[in-house]
Amino acid sequence: MTAKNTPTVLILLGPPGAGKGTQARLLEEEFGLVQLSTGDLLRSAVAAGTEAGKQAKAVMEAGALVSDDIVLAVLHDRMEDPDTAKGVILDGFPRTAGQAEALDQLLSRSNQRVNSVISMEVEDGPMIARVAGRYTCATCGEGYHDQFKQPAKAGVCDKCGGTEFKRRADDNAKTAGARLTAYHAQTAPLIAYYEGRGVLERIDAMADIATVSRAMSDAVKRVMAT
Repeated sequence: MTAKNTPTVLILLGPPGAGKGTQARLLEEEFGLVQLSTGDLLRSAVAAGTEAGKQAKAVMEAGALVSDDIVLAVLHDRMEDPDTAKGVILDGFPRTAGQAEALDQLLSRSNQRVNSVISMEVEDGPMIARVAGRYTCATCGEGYHDQFKQPAKAGVCDKCGGTEFKRRADDNAKTAGARLTAYHAQTAPLIAYYEGRGVLERIDAMADIATVSRAMSDAVKRVMAT
């Protein structure tokens, strides 16, 4: 636990395919942290009918983008839940330096702060190949890859035994390249923002899952020990 027994706030940065989801699940299991992704938070808030959820629903039904203020309100509500007592892993927010500043202000009202930001560094060429080979179990969502992670038994999910798999329509080389370009443009200021605050750590996300996992675990252990 971080100083003053406040929950740990960890942010994962990385483009699609960097392995944020996989590593977040491993950190959840090891440290009791709760992964919070913007999309899941908004859907849950809408389903629960919270005040922020009602605002988000109205905006989404109008076909507009949900504002930062609404996202922050939904995030604040979720971080009040008892299961986040040890801390949270933020995935998908913030995306800009402006959102990072707003998040800092939100956390400061509860005497909290961002404790660590892990930037999962990738190489564009190999990352495009990685994204283009992804597929998931249609039943439980477990992730696989044509080259790096195939089921132990061909055609059968290791986790749930399902036999149906699916690929995202946008998991192709052209779309992956465009998403990487957008990620670099949007995230460069965010990396500089957190680097200037001394909380940024860079990890080579091109290594195998186990190696990346050890590096991520070590980073979080250092943060939670302070």
